[in-house]
Amino acid sequence: MRVATWNVNGFRARAGQFSEWLARDQPDVVCLQELKAELSQIPMIPELEGYDTYWHGLRAYSGVSLHVRKGALEAAPAFSHPEFDMESRIVQAEIGKLVLASVYVPNGGKDYEAKLQFLVRLADWAKQLAREGRELVVCGDMNVTRSDMDLHPKEVKPGVIGQREEERDLFERVLGDRLVDVTRALHPDDSNLFTWWAPWRNMRQRNIGWRIDYILASPSIASRASSCAVLADVGTSDHAPVMMTTS
Repeated sequence: MRVATWNVNGFRARAGQFSEWLARDQPDVVCLQELKAELSQIPMIPELEGYDTYWHGLRAYSGVSLHVRKGALEAAPAFSHPEFDMESRIVQAEIGKLVLASVYVPNGGKDYEAKLQFLVRLADWAKQLAREGRELVVCGDMNVTRSDMDLHPKEVKPGVIGQREEERDLFERVLGDRLVDVTRALHPDDSNLFTWWAPWRNMRQRNIGWRIDYILASPSIASRASSCAVLADVGTSDHAPVMMTTS
C-alpha cells in the first residue's frame, strides 16, 4: 500500500501537477493540506474518479482533503472530523479498526497559543484511539521540526516558531509510544531530508530546508514500511510530497 501526503499551497495552482503525480505514483491514500479553496472552487480531477474523496476547505485559507482508492482497503471509508478541528485543519477516515488522518497544524505565526493547543488536542486524540485498539496513520504538515537534524544548518535558529522546544515536546507527545515517524525510522542518520524550502534564493535547488511534513503510523504499520521518501521532484509548491510504501 502507498500512502502519500502533500501540502500543495493552493490546490487550484497545483491541480495539473497533482493529476500528473497521481497518475505517475498511484498512491492508495492521498492526504493534501493548504487547499486554499472551498469545495465549489475545486476543479475536476479525472484521476480521482477511482477514489473515495473528502474535501474540507475554506476560501483562500487552510483546508485539507483525504482520498482513498476504492477497493484498496477492506471497506469504504467513513469520513469525519475530530471535535478539535478548527479552520478546516483535520479530516479523518475510519476503515474498520484503521484510522487515517490528513492534518494541517497551524504555523503559529498569527496565534502561537492556538498552535500549541491544537498539538495538545492532537496528542490526546491519538492517545484515545490507541486506547481503543485502533491502528492510526497521521499524514500532514505538522509545522514543527522534531530536532535540529530536521533543519539545514543554515536554517537552525533557536527560538523561531517551528523550532521551539515546547513545540518539539508536544510533537513527541503526539508520537508517544503509539506512533512512529516513518521517514526518520527508515533514515535515522540522514540529515539532508527536508520537505519545505523557503521560496527564494533557490533554497529548494540547494536543499536548504526544513522537515515539517510527516507520515506517522502505528508501530504495526510502520514495521511493514519498506520506504518513506520525500518526492522533491514533484510540483512547484514550497513543500514536497512524502510517500510511504508498505507490504
